[in-house]
Amino acid sequence: MSSATALTPSRAQVLAPSGERWTWLSMMERARTSDLEQMMLAGTPPKMESLVGSEWRGGNCVKLYSLIGIRRFVKGFYEGPERASGPSPFVQGYNIPCPRMADDAPTRCKPSDDKPHRHGFYRVHAPVPGARDSYYMNSVLLDYGLGGNGLFGPPLRDYVVQVYPDDPDLLLGKAYGAIGPLRIPLNFFVLSRWRTHDFRG
Repeated sequence: MSSATALTPSRAQVLAPSGERWTWLSMMERARTSDLEQMMLAGTPPKMESLVGSEWRGGNCVKLYSLIGIRRFVKGFYEGPERASGPSPFVQGYNIPCPRMADDAPTRCKPSDDKPHRHGFYRVHAPVPGARDSYYMNSVLLDYGLGGNGLFGPPLRDYVVQVYPDDPDLLLGKAYGAIGPLRIPLNFFVLSRWRTHDFRG
């Protein structure tokens, strides 16, 4: 997809039907697809230096994912040795699986909080104008193709925005499947800052 057909940002903030701001839990449980799309378009790119050193509790905005145990997850962001060459400036990140749990349950990692299984790495950078992966130019791109995951790494591209300009602790993402030249929209997910870490790759 070229930058000429990238989705145009809209800076009007999106509020819940109550007139209040969306929260991590209400976005995951009650926001409609149209609400989430509006939030993506109205969001701003999070500062990469704000991401680094934190792990974020994540939730997929598809209730069906609860049945297959991937409703909840954790993402982390770090600075460390480059796993694959790509656009700069950049930071890197990873995923951690969570056990099956309720949406509002305290976050836990597999196999344990002290020794989480970090996998599904990605490079975090601004979308490149005119590149295939440039759907949301107001986001940062989580590019799993540049995560050094090997031949069988996750075929994903995630766009992530900060929902509200004054709240760096609440993020919204949209995942696309990357199958050859195809980009297939999959689902929205939400991130809330959870804890700090000292992982460096």
